Amino acid sequence: MLILVINSGSSSLKFQLIDSEKKQMLVKGLCERIGIEEPFFDYENGGCSIHEPRQMDTHKDAVHILLETLLDPECGVIGSLDEIAAVGHRVVHGGPHFSHPALVTEETKEAILKSSGWCPLHNQANLTGIEVLEKAMPGVPQVAVFDTAFHQTMPPEAYMYGIPYEYFEKFDMRRYGFHGTSHEFVTRRAAEMTKHDPASFRLITCHLGNGSFFAAIKGGRCLDTSMGLTPLEGIMMGTRCGSIDPAIPPFIGKLGNCTPDEVDDILNKKSGMLGISGVSMDFRDIQAAAAEGNERARLAVKMFCYQAIKIIGSYIAALGGLDTLVFTAGVGENDEMIRKSICDGLAYSGIEIDQERNLIRRKEAILSTEDSAVEVFVIPTNEELSIAVQTAEVLKKTDA
Repeated sequence: MLILVINSGSSSLKFQLIDSEKKQMLVKGLCERIGIEEPFFDYENGGCSIHEPRQMDTHKDAVHILLETLLDPECGVIGSLDEIAAVGHRVVHGGPHFSHPALVTEETKEAILKSSGWCPLHNQANLTGIEVLEKAMPGVPQVAVFDTAFHQTMPPEAYMYGIPYEYFEKFDMRRYGFHGTSHEFVTRRAAEMTKHDPASFRLITCHLGNGSFFAAIKGGRCLDTSMGLTPLEGIMMGTRCGSIDPAIPPFIGKLGNCTPDEVDDILNKKSGMLGISGVSMDFRDIQAAAAEGNERARLAVKMFCYQAIKIIGSYIAALGGLDTLVFTAGVGENDEMIRKSICDGLAYSGIEIDQERNLIRRKEAILSTEDSAVEVFVIPTNEELSIAVQTAEVLKKTDA
């Protein structure tokens, strides 16, 4: 079954064509700088590559170029659009409305629009992608897969904030979590790899990158996650501050004579690893600076690992123990020093990793020793494949 996966941004449109049954990517690409200067088109199918400027004033133009290229006699991979069974769309925020992927209907689109209050730029762009593909491929099922859906199994004690209850009742103000497609993908794969009973095994997923977040999962269901109402909560990240004393933002506003929007910009774009190190948001640059003796860079790395150990430790308590720990995403898949530091800090739980195995990069692997009380895996994430698989599952349920 061929699924076209779309991730629509305000000025971009990422895409992949995936065989959901073989779990094989046939095509990937990006339409970027849509509607602004110097728009560009990237396309790869293994045998043909396109990297060139293309005029794209609207998302409709981008979709036209994409579909035209898929059908191209030289660079295309299909003979007809009828070969595409469905289109799966990444939608960032499903609010309280969605705990599973959903077939796109007028009601679905209305709910996506209602949820855009928490994520206006992303949700509006995601909705644009849906509406453009609906018109470009009439009759082809469209499925919305929500970043927040996987985390909707959290119990109230995990997702509620200690603020007046009326804010939850009136405005749905609660913790939602994000990038559930990444957690869903590595959870499925970990269930296949684990020696424990997948129906009850206790798993912590560590998605570590420029954006970092954790999830505590039991029997495939999310019990807790580190991001909250917005992606700012949790561990400090590339440029995000992570969880801080709530009194800090108004202090920054008063002491720095900043507007609320400026404070938001500081906490989201000028904090985290960049703000502490003064070097970069990129962990590779920070690690290099730390190796050369930069104390602020060393501090940033130590803070990141310390916070990770605290979050994972709290999740071990919430789960009542731990069977499996998974590292994924750019840092989680490639930075053996950070993996080692985190695992060393969790040695009390029985985690023991093999130093040779831990040298792995960008590959699925088991890091733990034979004697380790906890399995430790590296599982490269694949959010697009997760969206394709979930889209196919929605189709099967619809047909049934």
